[in-house]
Amino acid sequence: MDKYTDQFLSMALLYAPKILLAIITLIIGLKLISWISNLLQKVLRNRHVDESVIPFLGSIISVLLKVVLLITVAGMFGIETTSFVALIGGAGLAVGLALQGSLSHFASGVLVLIFKPYKVGDLISAAGFTGEVEEIQVFTTVLKTLDNKKIIIPNGSITSGPITNISGQGEIRVDMQFNVAGSESIDKVKKVVNEVANSCSLVLKSKETDVLVNCLETGIIKFDVRPWCKSEHYWDVYYFMQENIKRQFDAQGVEAPTPAMNINLIK
Repeated sequence: MDKYTDQFLSMALLYAPKILLAIITLIIGLKLISWISNLLQKVLRNRHVDESVIPFLGSIISVLLKVVLLITVAGMFGIETTSFVALIGGAGLAVGLALQGSLSHFASGVLVLIFKPYKVGDLISAAGFTGEVEEIQVFTTVLKTLDNKKIIIPNGSITSGPITNISGQGEIRVDMQFNVAGSESIDKVKKVVNEVANSCSLVLKSKETDVLVNCLETGIIKFDVRPWCKSEHYWDVYYFMQENIKRQFDAQGVEAPTPAMNINLIK
């Protein structure tokens, strides 16, 4: 008994400080990880990151830090951790290769939610589609097109190309072009277009509607017409101007261009 008692005491003296230090490290580490996770979520909220992704990012950071902490504590006990690190690294590599497409969309979704190149309700053009953003998810973005179709686009496809946020500035210029006969008066055409623009309640009166001569061709005058409106009224203004300018051209006798050719006969 004395022999075993001496061995127990010697082992206790040898390992007690390590065990005590490991327990203290574990307790402090868990508290520190909790503080870091809460701080990260607070920072993300201050940056107005989407609320649905904040707990998800916080949990990922928390899990990763806890794995590192457990490996550190195991090493303090004298356990060989090299094999654990290699195993975790190999598993992570395998999962990453198997899910590389999904992880790419996930990373893109996180970037969209953090940097906000667009938000729900914006009219955007991306990945070859134009529509209103209905929902921003971690892996996909849901658009409602102008003809009321639902388009689900992987976030990786959106961030890999240009994104045009039509609603991004709050106000937008509606560019369109009209052609009239070359014999028409430029001042008369400008007057008719401005009357139509002034009659539209959605056209911003704080900004001038540009009516500019684009070019002169044989028998044709091309006008650029550029009214301003709120971003959400883009298509309403576009179609209003198209229809009502045609109506006023007919009412005011403004002729459309027709193919013409001058033929000189010599006897």
